[in-house]
Amino acid sequence: MINPVLTRWRWVLGAAAAYNLVVALPALFAPGAALSDRIVALLVGCFGLIYAMVAHQPARLAPVLWAGIVGKAGIVALMLPDVLAGRAVPGTGAVLAGDAVFTALFLLFLLGPARLTGR
Repeated sequence: MINPVLTRWRWVLGAAAAYNLVVALPALFAPGAALSDRIVALLVGCFGLIYAMVAHQPARLAPVLWAGIVGKAGIVALMLPDVLAGRAVPGTGAVLAGDAVFTALFLLFLLGPARLTGR
């Protein structure tokens, strides 16, 4: 029988994968983008791939999300001061808000009752 709770988490994790790819792909292929910007975009896309893999097997691969939590929370912590000071590229605040939401959702999945049993 299909577990509806894990099915919902698969959708959340799939959304995280899509979110990372939507953020990464334009930056990866932007004409004239600096090499460092493309490297960051590649890493963001790779995390999207990881989230897609966890979405496929959430109970088995869930611990991998700790890397996503550290990465997303770290990006928010590093970039939020520039956003608040108005020094960040337009749209950065929206991206950071998405990262903060997915960080909270990953924590809820890993620390909540669904983490292994799907309940």
